[in-house]
This record gives sequence, C-alpha cells and structure tokens, in this order.
Amino acid sequence: MADRSDNDGRSFMSFMQRWLPHPLLTVVLIALWMLLLNSFSIGGLLMGSLLGVVIPVMTRNFWPERPPVKAYGKALAYMAVVAWDVVVANLQVARLILFRRADQLHVRWVTVPLELRSPEAITVLAGTITMTPGTVSCDLSADGRSLLVHCLDAPDAEEAVRQMKARYEARLMEIFP
Repeated sequence: MADRSDNDGRSFMSFMQRWLPHPLLTVVLIALWMLLLNSFSIGGLLMGSLLGVVIPVMTRNFWPERPPVKAYGKALAYMAVVAWDVVVANLQVARLILFRRADQLHVRWVTVPLELRSPEAITVLAGTITMTPGTVSCDLSADGRSLLVHCLDAPDAEEAVRQMKARYEARLMEIFP
C-alpha cells in the first residue's frame, strides 16, 4: 500500500497501525460478538465493531512482532502435512487403545535435539507434536536446544526422534528464518 499522508502530515499507514493494529483480530472479534448474540442487529454490530477496535488497541503493547515467514507456500504445505498426520495418528492411537494391552505399549520419554532457534518455530513444533495424538511435548530445555516429548508407543526412541525432526523440524526450518 502506498504511503499516503493526511492533513497533519502523518501517514495513512501510521493511522491504520494505530487504530487497527491487528485487522484480522478485529474481524474475528466482531464475528464472535455477533455469534454470541445469536441474532443480527445494528446495535449488536456497532457494539461488536467497538469491541473489535478497542480490544486490539488496548492490548497492542502485549503483542509481539509478527514472526518472519520465508515461504508461505511451504507453510500451507506444512499445515496440510500436520492435518494428515493428525488423522493418521488418531487412527493409530485408536487401534493401540482398542487392540493392545497397556503392558504391550512402549511408552517412553524422548529428547528431541533442536536445530531451530526461532521461538515462534519452536512453539509451532511443540504445538504440532502435542496436536498429533500419541505424542505430547512437555518441556523445553532452559537453553532452548532440546524438547522433551512423551510418546505413547515408541519401540525405537531414535526412530521417533528422527521422524519428528524429518517430518516437522526440517519443514519448519524452511518456513522460519
């Protein structure tokens, strides 16, 4: 968007950043307000709009800068991989629970050494591991170089770590700088 100026000499972009610091959040808040009302009215829309503008403005100091993303196409592909893995893992966990006795499971803790350094990328990795049924990311080392993961059934700990690094961490390294 071109940098336009108003009468005071301040830029249009500065105006937008000041009053709509997170436009998507504004839209989501308006939609949520209307859904909570469960009916449409002009007054409800105005109140939702007021909340949609005031809440992001009041909380903007608490929001970090947007994480830098190198490749949005790869980010979409990553989301598709994660969605597929969640479906497959749900089926695998259901099979484990229904057809295996608890003493036959190879429940274990594994430590995943991280090459990622971006806090956003590490957060996405930990969230991805937790969303995938059968695994839960439990702790990040103080230096941010390893992630502790609980696996419901991992006969080979090294293979479980290799899969997490190849399937998720390698892709995240291509997405986040």
